Order: sequence, then C-alpha cells, then structure tokens
Amino acid sequence: MSTPTDDPFSPQPLPQESPSTTPSRTAVLDREEAAEEKVEPGDHERFAHYVQKNKITESAVTGTPVIALCGKVWVPGRDPKRFPVCPTCKEIYEGLQRPGGGKDDGGGSGS
Repeated sequence: MSTPTDDPFSPQPLPQESPSTTPSRTAVLDREEAAEEKVEPGDHERFAHYVQKNKITESAVTGTPVIALCGKVWVPGRDPKRFPVCPTCKEIYEGLQRPGGGKDDGGGSGS
C-alpha cells in the first residue's frame, strides 16, 4: 500500500521472478497518420464544376456519374474547395442568374 507522500510517477520496483518465467516486453510506438488527400498528377488541370446538388448526393450514394454545366461527365470524389471553379461552368451559371437569362438550376459545385 502507498502512503500519501509517495510520488505516483516515480518508477515502481519490479517483482522478483525466476529467469524462466520472466515475461517478454514489447514497446508500442504511436504515430499519427495525416488524413489529407494526396496530390495526384494532373490535379493542377482540375476544376470544381457546377452540378445540381441533388445529383451530387445521388452520385455519392450510387456512384453514378454527374454532368456539369460545361458538359464534363465524371463521378465526384475530391473536395471541390481544393480546385478553382471551372470558367465555363461559372460563365453558364452566371448567365442563368441574370434576369431573363434562364431559371435557377439549384447548382452546387462538385469535383
């Protein structure tokens, strides 16, 4: 039993055991893994595209490709905030937002 003056962080004595029953000890090293997305070849050519939000959700569930305003067809899988907005998609979307320019398609961005 310990007394209140014992330091709880001081090394504790090991029990005396015979050499044949001495347990082996293994050290465990903890490491932190970075959860960031790796940059792949061609990422500098990629853009975040405008797609209907409900289509992005559907694609995430089913894995079906989506079609961006600019016509690009792909299955979204990357964070669109990492890439610049596609200039063609942006131009088309802004044209839809102008009075008399068309209806709102509920566009979102996806990559």
